[in-house]
Amino acid sequence: MAEKKKVTRQDLIKIDENLFEIPQSFRADMRVPARIYTSEDMLTDIVEDLSLTQLVNVATLPGIQKAAYAMPDIHQGYGFPIGGVAATAINQGGVISPGGIGYDINCGVRLLAANMTADEFHPYIEDVATALFHAVPSGVGRHGKVKLTIPELDKVLRDGAREMVKLGYGTQEDLEVCEENGCMAGADPDAISPEAKKRGHDQLGTLGSGNHFLEVQVVDEIYDKETAHVLGLSLGQVTVMIHCGSRGLGHQTCTDYVRTMMKKLPEWGYQLPDRELVCAPFTSKEGQEYFAAMSAAANFAWANRHLIGHWVREAWQSVMGPKETLRTVYDVSHNIGKRERQRIDGKEVDVVMHRKGATRAFGPGRPEIPAQYRSIGQPVLIPGTMGTASYVLVGTEESMDLAFGSSCHGAGRRMSRIKAKHAVRGSQLRRDMESHGIVVRCDSDAGLAEEAPLAYKDVDSVVNVVDSAKLARKVVKVKPLAVIKGG
Repeated sequence: MAEKKKVTRQDLIKIDENLFEIPQSFRADMRVPARIYTSEDMLTDIVEDLSLTQLVNVATLPGIQKAAYAMPDIHQGYGFPIGGVAATAINQGGVISPGGIGYDINCGVRLLAANMTADEFHPYIEDVATALFHAVPSGVGRHGKVKLTIPELDKVLRDGAREMVKLGYGTQEDLEVCEENGCMAGADPDAISPEAKKRGHDQLGTLGSGNHFLEVQVVDEIYDKETAHVLGLSLGQVTVMIHCGSRGLGHQTCTDYVRTMMKKLPEWGYQLPDRELVCAPFTSKEGQEYFAAMSAAANFAWANRHLIGHWVREAWQSVMGPKETLRTVYDVSHNIGKRERQRIDGKEVDVVMHRKGATRAFGPGRPEIPAQYRSIGQPVLIPGTMGTASYVLVGTEESMDLAFGSSCHGAGRRMSRIKAKHAVRGSQLRRDMESHGIVVRCDSDAGLAEEAPLAYKDVDSVVNVVDSAKLARKVVKVKPLAVIKGG
């Protein structure tokens, strides 16, 4: 087995202003190079942890194509770095790795748009923030208002957000602007363990804790008026952003299949540089079962964000009146595995795409993009750090060749939650945010401290790299008016 030496700044070759490479020659077991989209300024933080060493490990996976990629929000994760992208060719012994998708399967973002400006909204902001805080449960282990029997849960696992519309939550129009229309094909509820179902049956419609949040925002800058118009966004408009995933069900599903695959590694003959990179041949029984389970957990996450969107609308109208609507702009996932057709060396290849802490950013014309957005490219929603900006971008044609049509997913941590709590007091952070006119609803000051902006990379710098590298194109910048989160 190759020596697992830590990657240093000296090991990186600068390809251009926003692209660096660790060549395949860096380690004998690498099958492809490792490439990082970032800037010189951000490299200082990136080389501090083991994320680049993890990216090199990803470059050893059976069937991996072109390169192991990292987005500018890269930081250390389980197996794969967060911000990691990898494609494995199915007909070349390609594998699927739970660590390349993440524990919070289909963590993602939904953006809603109001039909009013921030000035019109301002008199209601305190009451709306309070109504949203009470309408959407948040925090560790919090239960939702919808409690499902196991047969009812199985329908959600199979049909995702579509099942929620059948039950009277949300609309068909919401589904039409949701990645995969809110439902991954091939999901199998029977592939989800009883323990995972037990953890998830009462968590639909809940935010959870950590970096998950609900924000009321205002469109602060527009970089492309025509594209913003297609998205239905205008300067000064109020929006609502929902960031959450599959809760305990997704976490348990990842845990279950990591254990299953660990037991089979000797049989498959894989010599992994890190056991956290555990994987299975995609075409194997275990690979197919995990993919079916992951798809079911992804469906749970889409149903979760969809239901939260419903609670948000109800709370909004309880304060603002029934005529004040919230339209779903888009819903995007950033912890997911997909079967995709990608053009590699001039040929169409059937691959398993791993995007962990990375967002699909397909360019214009792709059939996977909703019809109303097909001319502009897939919307890419990039949440910022608490109290800072978030962004709406669209995918580019160039991105398809640069990193399999992928973008970053957020700012990316630069400091652990424990260090963040030592570096800043949550009560002071709350006061600072409120002094800047941001309404805060959170039970826990410690929870606020964990997600302090200083614990993250600068989201403006991250998004500027994505835009400059043409991974995705900036359209709109939004800033928070109110932050609602769990502790």
